Amino acid sequence: MSMLSEFKAFAMRGNVIDLAVGVVIGAAFGKIVTSLVNDVIMPPIGNLIGGIDFSSYKYVLTAAGPDGTGEVAIQYGAFLNTMIQFAIVAFAIFMVVKAINRVSKKAEEAPAPPPADVVLLTEIRDLLKQGK
Repeated sequence: MSMLSEFKAFAMRGNVIDLAVGVVIGAAFGKIVTSLVNDVIMPPIGNLIGGIDFSSYKYVLTAAGPDGTGEVAIQYGAFLNTMIQFAIVAFAIFMVVKAINRVSKKAEEAPAPPPADVVLLTEIRDLLKQGK
């Protein structure tokens, strides 16, 4: 098998395509969560604690030079925003997995009916046991 045909077989498997779709949707979902945290959740929280923008929280290690560049700072406000984004994404994924598990559990609970030949053989066995 040539390398090109082997690659084509690999790329066309369902798992690879599902993974690609998941990555694209995940990237889009990440942008939505970032906007939700930065534009919806953090402004009211900042307003409650005195109108402070969390993304501007930082600990300056080295101040900026006269030209405004060269500042070295620990951006713990941006880190806080990122932690909240992670918590939202983790909760959303938890809810999706929980829903999928609930659906798959219901599917597992319903046993498949036995094939017709098994039903017929069971009936014959039961009739033989009764002595008919």
